[in-house]
Amino acid sequence: MMRLSKMIALILLSLSFVPLASAKITAQQVAIVVNSEDADSQLIADYYQKKRGIPQQNIIKVSMASGKNSIGEDKFTEIYRQVLEQTPDSVQYYVLAWSKPFKVACMSMTAAFAFGFDRSYCAKGCKPTRMSSYYNSDSELPSDELSIRPTMMLAGSSLHQVYGMIDRGVAADGSHPQATAYLMNTSDKARKVRSRRYRVIKELLSGQINIEQIDADVLEDKDDVMFYFTGLKKVMSIESNRYLPGAIADHLTSSGGNLFGSKQMSLLRWLDAGATASYGTVVEPCAFTQKFPNPGIVIERYTNGESLIEAYWKSVAWPGQGLFVGEPMASPYALE
Repeated sequence: MMRLSKMIALILLSLSFVPLASAKITAQQVAIVVNSEDADSQLIADYYQKKRGIPQQNIIKVSMASGKNSIGEDKFTEIYRQVLEQTPDSVQYYVLAWSKPFKVACMSMTAAFAFGFDRSYCAKGCKPTRMSSYYNSDSELPSDELSIRPTMMLAGSSLHQVYGMIDRGVAADGSHPQATAYLMNTSDKARKVRSRRYRVIKELLSGQINIEQIDADVLEDKDDVMFYFTGLKKVMSIESNRYLPGAIADHLTSSGGNLFGSKQMSLLRWLDAGATASYGTVVEPCAFTQKFPNPGIVIERYTNGESLIEAYWKSVAWPGQGLFVGEPMASPYALE
């Protein structure tokens, strides 16, 4: 009994609820990084700039091979230096307008842009990595206050899919939908480790959004999905559900962030199905919950008005191996 009480107390502390905040990010705070060697990258950047009104001075161009999944540390360091030189002081967040590469040596591409390449955010085998100072923080200016620029990729299985994801993010703003958060307790013991938090999350956050804890591997034919958290190698029937604009969905597994060619399900399948953002690891993480989004933190912060990139990034304690893909400015619960 003492052990259960202690666990609940730790979960409560990890959620560390914050007051309501209207922390929607602005166009001046976002820079789009474009790969000049990737024709689709320029098209994506142009589309996103128009949809979100990103200033022209916040468009940063780099040059790198676009056909490979990964680039090395040295090449990235060169590119990152060029990006820093072109980044206006107002920029707090990066958006990467490409799908490949998505990995930098032992780090995800989004983590490498957020922190700079740093092997303390890497791990070979089942080991912890460096903790993000942005984790569950109240910072609204992460670059100014923490020297971090949280980063998301505008990646997809096709150009059409990326455009659709961007459109859903824009449509989400201020929509305040009648929605549900689905927390799946699956039969996969190794990958359902987040489920131990579900009961407390439901108890504490049901006043903000309808929450359903479901003991099953499959969720089908739901028309109100705003959050969908599960743990499986492959998730069936995800296309049968309707994902509301701004919806976040991910599956805890080893290589969901390997966008192309993995034997496990790519996070891109969530975006194909209609989600606005997803997350997955690009290097074997083992079943550390710290390397994956904490559903309670995502739900609490997003429904309290934070933008997608803020709520999602703040929910991962050890994000060095994890890839964030989605439309970062989506704010369905933004306060006017």
